[in-house]
Amino acid sequence: MPEHYDVVVVGGGGSGVPLAARVAEDPDRRVALIEAGPAPGDRAGYPSELLDAGTVQGAMPGHPNNWSFLAELTPGRPYSIARGRILGGSTALNGGYFVRAPKEDFDQWARVGGPAWSFAEATRLYSALEADQDFGAVPGHGSAGPVPVQRPPQSHSITRAFHQAARELGFPEEPDKNADGEPGVGPVPMNVAGGLRWNTALTYLVSRGVPANLTILGQTRVRRVLFEGARAVGVEVHSDGKVSVIQGNEIVLCAGAIQSAHLLLLSGIGPAAALRAQGIPVTADRPGVGAGFTDHPEVAVRWTPRRGVVDTTVPRIMESSLNFNAGGQQASGAGDLEILPMLKPMSYLLSAGTSRVGRAGHREDLEFLVALQEEHARGRLTILSANPDVQPRLEYNYLAVESDRQRMRYAVRTAVALLSTRAFRPLVARITEPLPAVLAHDHLLDEWMQSNLGTALHMSGTARMGPRHDPDSVVDSFGRVHGIHGLRVADTSILPTAPRRGPAATAVLIGELVAGHLRTGASGRPDRAPGQPTTR
Repeated sequence: MPEHYDVVVVGGGGSGVPLAARVAEDPDRRVALIEAGPAPGDRAGYPSELLDAGTVQGAMPGHPNNWSFLAELTPGRPYSIARGRILGGSTALNGGYFVRAPKEDFDQWARVGGPAWSFAEATRLYSALEADQDFGAVPGHGSAGPVPVQRPPQSHSITRAFHQAARELGFPEEPDKNADGEPGVGPVPMNVAGGLRWNTALTYLVSRGVPANLTILGQTRVRRVLFEGARAVGVEVHSDGKVSVIQGNEIVLCAGAIQSAHLLLLSGIGPAAALRAQGIPVTADRPGVGAGFTDHPEVAVRWTPRRGVVDTTVPRIMESSLNFNAGGQQASGAGDLEILPMLKPMSYLLSAGTSRVGRAGHREDLEFLVALQEEHARGRLTILSANPDVQPRLEYNYLAVESDRQRMRYAVRTAVALLSTRAFRPLVARITEPLPAVLAHDHLLDEWMQSNLGTALHMSGTARMGPRHDPDSVVDSFGRVHGIHGLRVADTSILPTAPRRGPAATAVLIGELVAGHLRTGASGRPDRAPGQPTTR
């Protein structure tokens, strides 16, 4: 007989691990956590490059713990999308950026998600999940949660120059980017401690111990959700060359914005015509699955450092960021633009190979990553086959609207202005690109941006929450799929828009929020603080 659990969690990443761990705090529930990649039981089981917070080697296309999805950022601009394939998910691959979404995001999301998505409730959840080493005693922060959060020292010559340059251009300081303050230049909160990247598996499971009622199934890929009528009753999985079934009273998809939406489509939940075209029986006609996703388009302003600037031994990839508004320093808002100065060449970050710094007088370029944090264009994920092994089509549609191009131009020109300040003169040998002739003309700058487009890898909104009568919504406030019993989605798929900051911290929050509702079945507020033992 198939294994049967109270809750089956699909995907052990930024949302899935916290959700499974929290639900398993109830000893009366049997929980299964299914991960397509390996599931190390301790820190030593992780590849060293995934623990090293000074590189992002797991994001290299083709890395065994990276799904490396193929995408098109804009017509004619293919790109490899890094997503984690190991317990911990993308939190085991990313740069360690752990910044909360601002109040404006939650005010917007609460309009469709209700009180559970209020900024006050979000602050409570963020505080419960963090162990903030800098502001843990400050109201609105936490010191006893599973995720270590700290701000790196602002000591690197690039970081010091970046702060000074921002002040030269009139931008304010922002000492705590996890507070509801004015956007500006300041340290990046990170889930990095002792030079290690603390992914969700290390923080929620390895450090705290795996509960006896939580079964972790690694190297097990879910192929589709199974139904009896309009009720989800299990999942079909592939493991060790065999296909089998795992049954559950509640199925929760936490496989990320790409995989969760793809699983919905493979299971017959999505736009009916597209499903029938692939021979997939329609379980629920929800046109919003895969439609209208958002992310953060990104370009790199490149500069050649003088000798002695780059130190590849620094145990992090960045220290500070500038968040600001496209309307200028005096504009109100949480900041729809971001500039992140990288401390090491991108080739080193991805491979940790021998750098050419100092060789024959050549120095590899460094980058300011320039991102649009409030995208107006929308992307689309579509299914190409009923075969689960065939990846979906990902069309980002980046910079397809003039408002996005206009704001990105402003951000690129601001990045070049920062590098042109007095503060950076001792560090910059030259600004490599874009060249002054390109900066001077909007149409040339647009062409440069299109040909140099990247992505921050922050996809959200492939299964957006909203009211059931809205054809574009897929789930309710707590991730329950409209028209289906016993099936939820709990990851950044459900966010109506990508957060105006990187979404790692918000992904963990989603896992906490939905876990709270699973345990109470009502308000989403647990009957006790997260982590507090049960009394039964």
